[in-house]
Amino acid sequence: MLVRIVRMTFAPDKVDQFLAHFDEAAPHIRSVPGCRHLELWQGAEAPTVCTTYSQWKRAEALDEYRDSDLFRRTWSTVRPLFAERPRARSYTVARPADAIDAAARDATDPGQP
Repeated sequence: MLVRIVRMTFAPDKVDQFLAHFDEAAPHIRSVPGCRHLELWQGAEAPTVCTTYSQWKRAEALDEYRDSDLFRRTWSTVRPLFAERPRARSYTVARPADAIDAAARDATDPGQP
């Protein structure tokens, strides 16, 4: 699995326009083959900063989306709204939550050495 985090800073008068566009585009992005999850976060103390958090079945699925007409249309609409250059990072999951939960259960199990 691949996690993609994209941090975007918008001009203050463009945030509502971005949010409206995201609401329109998100269901289409979420239905792209290989997209497992999509969320939008907004800065609690900096509301002009929004971050997308997405999970992809594999890196190739994200690449296919980034090569799609949907991505090109979405990005061309969003790009003029930026106040700063966006920052994108991709991650692989090194320790999934269920493995951490299992380790925590094992650590508290009195039957374990």
